[in-house]
Amino acid sequence: MRLLRLLPGGLGRPALGAFAGPLVLRRPAARPVLLPALRPAPQAAAARRDATTPRWGAGGINSNECENTSRKKMSEEFEDNIMDSLIDMPFATIDIKDDYEFTDVSQINSKRSQENEWNKKNEIKKKKKKLKDYQPNYFLSIPITNKEITSGIKILQNAIIQQDNRLAKAMVGDGSFHVTLLVMQLLNEDQVNVGIDALLDLKPLIEEILQGKHLTLPFQGIDTFGNQIGFVKLAEGDHLNPLLEIAETAKRTFQAKGILAGESRAFKPHLTFIKLSKAPWLRKRGVKKIDPDLYEKFINHRFGEEILYRIDLCSMLKKKQSNGYYHCESSVVIGEKSGGEPDDAELVRLSKRLVENAVLKAVQQYLEETQNKNKPGDGSTTQTEEAERNGQDGHSNGQ
Repeated sequence: MRLLRLLPGGLGRPALGAFAGPLVLRRPAARPVLLPALRPAPQAAAARRDATTPRWGAGGINSNECENTSRKKMSEEFEDNIMDSLIDMPFATIDIKDDYEFTDVSQINSKRSQENEWNKKNEIKKKKKKLKDYQPNYFLSIPITNKEITSGIKILQNAIIQQDNRLAKAMVGDGSFHVTLLVMQLLNEDQVNVGIDALLDLKPLIEEILQGKHLTLPFQGIDTFGNQIGFVKLAEGDHLNPLLEIAETAKRTFQAKGILAGESRAFKPHLTFIKLSKAPWLRKRGVKKIDPDLYEKFINHRFGEEILYRIDLCSMLKKKQSNGYYHCESSVVIGEKSGGEPDDAELVRLSKRLVENAVLKAVQQYLEETQNKNKPGDGSTTQTEEAERNGQDGHSNGQ
């Protein structure tokens, strides 16, 4: 009776120590969880209560103080027993951080990030080195052969020279007028041969783009690149899209052959007529840019139209032809030029090649005959050498 009076709520609530069996803890909407008996045996609990429970009249302790003291004791015992039971469970000693190695994962991610950053920097260095080593020395040229255009450009050049004769050495020769379709790097004869093969592969692709139609290129107006290069502009119109497509196709075709080709800047077709870089000494004489006033009268001048019918693979560095046009390794004809007649430049190029082959054969024959005179030998040896020479001549004619 004394114990029941000490609990809050009076006689209607039993003491916690009265339960000797398993304790059932219930949570709302959850399955009951059975825990092992955490309370001491009834006799021990009763003895502990008798020892700790104050009696009436011993020191004037009121009922509230007794209730608080008893509740605190039971709460501490309950918590101690709970912790003892949890310690015995198998997962009590697991260190989640060590088991799943969160720190190591972070270190791995950091290492991977550093490796990726290093790889990116390495790729950038390789690309920069490749671009640094890339020095175009060949190009695809669309020759300008319409005399109306070339004559108009000569008039423009003379008008500029009359105003400033120092610029005469910066003018592009009339035999060199062209539109650059693509630039590339060919370092040896083998690569030149690969470039020739690529040009031959390009021909049917261009004809497929044009679908049997002529591509007419109208030239009108003047512009510059940074006031350092003056050029005649290609007029706006429907011809631009197929020309841009041809340029892109040429780039893909040559690159597919393993040739370094193209530029970082976008393709902008133009017809150059003056370059200050042709006369570096001009800068020392005070000519640092092309004055727009020099070509003001031609700013919207219409120079004429050129029909695309031939594309040449030309060298930037080899000696130019006698007519002023670049050294040409090979050419492809796109469709047929009106009248079906070859261009003057083409005739000169073909005749020059024939002359070069004839001269080369004559020199070879002379050297062989000289060597034969200096060497002792019978007639059979001479006949053998003659046969070998004839075989070489036949191979040369086949080329």
